[in-house]
Amino acid sequence: MMKWLFSLFFSLVLLILMLPEPGLCFDILGLQPVSPHGVFSTFSAESNPKQKYSFELSAESSIDPDFFRYALKGSYGISDSVELSITIPYVHEFLDTIDGLEDIAFGVKHRIYDEGTYGPSIAYLIHGSLSTGREELSSDGKLGVGLIISKRIPPFRGHFNALYARPGDSSLEDEIILSGGIELSIAHNVSMLGELHAKKGFYSDEYDQVEARLGYRIKTTDTIYTNIGLGFDLKNRSPEYRIIFSVGFVAPHEKKHLKKIYEEE
Repeated sequence: MMKWLFSLFFSLVLLILMLPEPGLCFDILGLQPVSPHGVFSTFSAESNPKQKYSFELSAESSIDPDFFRYALKGSYGISDSVELSITIPYVHEFLDTIDGLEDIAFGVKHRIYDEGTYGPSIAYLIHGSLSTGREELSSDGKLGVGLIISKRIPPFRGHFNALYARPGDSSLEDEIILSGGIELSIAHNVSMLGELHAKKGFYSDEYDQVEARLGYRIKTTDTIYTNIGLGFDLKNRSPEYRIIFSVGFVAPHEKKHLKKIYEEE
């Protein structure tokens, strides 16, 4: 099974490296996972338990083109296998002058197969966005579907995503995202993160974003996760570099109280 995980990851590497090079365009964010159920932009098939919620505040600084992006992300477990998610992104100083909201994204993730001894966990994602963004930062909404596969092989946990979306603006191209993420537990509360992310965006008929991302996730407390990372292009893409920071909060689980039984002598 370890061979299956690495073969999937390196197959994605080879696919990304063979993709043709396009020109510059804006990277519309879309729906994002909420820590700890994902790696940067790659979703995990895991989700919040029923009636439990999580949210995350993220900030990133992109270099060449230079801009800042802030996002509020949240998720809520409808059941132990179905989760609602939302992402609200805001862009600052794109091309030095453009500030404003991107389209607000939402989605429903449903895990249809739980991980077994040999098989991975599998989920599908129905996702979309509302046309709430500034014109330069919007696709006039979108609607799409996706496949999510996850597998845990201690100390690794791996994820693969294939996502598709059709924009509300008929003059734009369809979006396709292929991504793979790996978590490596290196301490009780620290994991190393790695991701390969390839995206054919709305403004090109070729893949216009190919990034590798590396970082750490620190379990600061039982309910708080801190993520730091660096993204960099693989084939002279845009942005050239991306610095990522986020803090996530998950609702605490109910603690089970053990009853002590005393025997009378």
